[in-house]
Amino acid sequence: MRPTCEIMVQRVLPAIRAEVARTMMIEFGCTQQRVAEVLGLSRAAVSQYVSEKRGADVGFSVETLAQIQIFAEELLEDLTPREKVAKMCEVCKQVQKSGWLYKNAPGAEYCFLCGEEDA
Repeated sequence: MRPTCEIMVQRVLPAIRAEVARTMMIEFGCTQQRVAEVLGLSRAAVSQYVSEKRGADVGFSVETLAQIQIFAEELLEDLTPREKVAKMCEVCKQVQKSGWLYKNAPGAEYCFLCGEEDA
């Protein structure tokens, strides 16, 4: 059995980044360079996320996609690194609550680092 955090880091976080990058470019008109700066990535990495060469194998729920769009917009504000991490954790929790983890990684449990699942 793989720990929940391993599954999330290998599959879900790249998909969240990909969706954030696409949202920032399509919905908010950001350039690849701006997205790279905000996410702390290279332009090449942003290009791979946007072209679905990375992080494309996760299908998010409508609720999760809505939260990712809000997250993308919030990232364009002047957030501290700590605030950015906290907001990424909120999206991660939403993915866990949406049931994606349980459908795609049978036997995986809610991440104990995120605290108890509260609905």
